[in-house]
Amino acid sequence: MPHATRRSVLSGAVTGAAALSAAGYAATPAHAGKPDTVRLTVLGTTDLHGNVFNWDYYKNAEFSNSAGNEIGVAKVKTLIDAVREERRGEPILTIDAGDTIQGTPLAYYYARIDPITQGAVHPMARAMNLVGYDAAALGNHEFNYGIDTIRKFEEQVNFPMLGANAVDPSTKLPVFPPYIIKDYDLGRGRRLRVGVLGLTNPGIAIWDKAIVEGKMEFPGLVEQAKIFVPELKKAGCDLVIISAHSGADTSSSYGDELPPENAATLVAEQVPDVDAILVGHAHREITQRYVTNTGTGAQVLLTEPLYWGMRVSVMDLVVRREKGRGRPRWVLESATSQTLNSNTVDADPDVSAAVQEQHDIVIDYVNSVVGTSAVEMLAARAVVEDVPIIDFVNYVQADAVKAALTGDDAALPVISIAAPFSRAASFPAGEVTVRDVAGLYIYDNTLMAVRVTGAQLKDYLEFSARYFKQVSGTGPFPIADVTNAPTDTAPNGTPDYNFDTIAGLDAALTYDIDVSAPVGSRITALAYDGVAVTDAQEFVLAVNNYRQSGGGGFPHVTDAAVVYNQQVEIRQLLIDWVTANQVIDPAAFASVDWRLVSGGEPITVSS
Repeated sequence: MPHATRRSVLSGAVTGAAALSAAGYAATPAHAGKPDTVRLTVLGTTDLHGNVFNWDYYKNAEFSNSAGNEIGVAKVKTLIDAVREERRGEPILTIDAGDTIQGTPLAYYYARIDPITQGAVHPMARAMNLVGYDAAALGNHEFNYGIDTIRKFEEQVNFPMLGANAVDPSTKLPVFPPYIIKDYDLGRGRRLRVGVLGLTNPGIAIWDKAIVEGKMEFPGLVEQAKIFVPELKKAGCDLVIISAHSGADTSSSYGDELPPENAATLVAEQVPDVDAILVGHAHREITQRYVTNTGTGAQVLLTEPLYWGMRVSVMDLVVRREKGRGRPRWVLESATSQTLNSNTVDADPDVSAAVQEQHDIVIDYVNSVVGTSAVEMLAARAVVEDVPIIDFVNYVQADAVKAALTGDDAALPVISIAAPFSRAASFPAGEVTVRDVAGLYIYDNTLMAVRVTGAQLKDYLEFSARYFKQVSGTGPFPIADVTNAPTDTAPNGTPDYNFDTIAGLDAALTYDIDVSAPVGSRITALAYDGVAVTDAQEFVLAVNNYRQSGGGGFPHVTDAAVVYNQQVEIRQLLIDWVTANQVIDPAAFASVDWRLVSGGEPITVSS
């Protein structure tokens, strides 16, 4: 297939009313026929994570998922342009809630390989400038590549990056613009003044401690909003919109060590005079939600569009002009929101053309050789035996966690979980590409670590061992007769990604899985460094964020103390390890630490 054709992501764009209709747009009246009533449209995106095109760089194909979603700023622009056209002449505000410059090989390449700090223009800057954003809040992932990269990106975009709660440690004043104020001329001497306050995530102080410590602090969203919302009202803002890189459902992955990670609802409840909040960070879709402010009783609108550009939020804030002493003021009459689906429209040709060359460069990168493998390593039998390619994942994860631990946790043994995500994954003997490594870890998980006891560790392994069907004798058995056992929660069979194995870093964690025994009584001979694990023994367990947040329903890890959460993508961590070390040699990390047995005797499983 011709080179240019294979890579082209341009298409004839569906635009205007047709685009809106296809995206699920529900038309709303502009001003209900009242001459002193005006509708402000707020268009919002969040968690774009470096996605310009509807493209999966790891699969070298267009993005697809089971829900039929499509992604990218190029599609976002088509939707936003369609709303602007439909509401031509009305006041419109376009904002983003953060996590822009990290998340894809496209973003990584221009942070690390051809960094924007050395002259390149970030593809997200090119794309977002063409969309025409008015402002964007800083996300926590903006800090992953260092402050110099953030500042360079800030220079390259045509809109401010807002962070009212990213402050100087000495002065406690924001080191990024805290807000913008936009004035809309509505004609006949009427003016609407809108303030947009940007808030980011306090967890940056933990997740990127090495980058921000001593340079920036990140106080709570509520605390800073209580300072700057009154400032915006004093400046004459009729409406105050917050763009918050913080989820709506109050929780924190880091406990009580810092102000809440997901605090958008708390801001709505506790800070008067907030009219609406564009929510980010949680990667969830909230089409429309109302939160009652406890002080004023006002209903505050919250909306969160789905991540990566899958959705665009459209807020309708209808205001009515009230005359009185001084300048007539606008009073919020109603606030509603909807989300538009990107999978019904084509990519904007201007955005596509602007980033096409960089896209092509990155495709070459992901198909490039990053190292070599001393031997062929296959995942095909990872569901029935301890294979080196899964040991590699556990080794890299545990090594990264151990290097970051401090205090008492640094003295604990580090162990790691990994699952066989793809039986087709392999490293060929010889040259290994970025895509080879990425094919081993196909999900967008980040690395975490929790503290667990020996008793909890055994419970975890027993839960994982539900993956196997109960069989007697030593076989040989076909793989299908042993694996993917049905359960109450997986009646069609437990998927491979819910079979976790655990390995040690500095010493072996060994155990048998007795498939002849009933569920809950299958883990035997559990030992660390050749010594039986005791119930009270403590370990640091490297896990992915999916598991730690409850994915798969595994016990203990959701409630265990989190000791590491730097929000490092595991897939990129593996790629970086190969790039740095060049040779993947199982002799350095692989060993057979678990096995399937029946009554203590090893079983044989055929292919």
